[in-house]
Amino acid sequence: MMTKEKKIQLVQDFKQKEGDTGSPEVQVALVTERIKYLTEHFKSHPKDHASRRGLLKLVGQRRRLLDFLKKNNVSRYAALLDRLGLRK
Repeated sequence: MMTKEKKIQLVQDFKQKEGDTGSPEVQVALVTERIKYLTEHFKSHPKDHASRRGLLKLVGQRRRLLDFLKKNNVSRYAALLDRLGLRK
């Protein structure tokens, strides 16, 4: 699970200005961290289908946030993909 310190660090790394906790960059970073955790979880718990549904919902949420960012600011979108290591 994501610790409070890890969450604070992600917000610090991806914020756009002081006090920013809700920008698309921060939201995508937090959702990506949860997706990574669940992906590891399924390696040892392959029959956990309830959590798998949650993972699929998170992937869809991240997709919508990325689509919003791409539509409104392509340069921020490209920079975020690069920083998070998405899209090989």
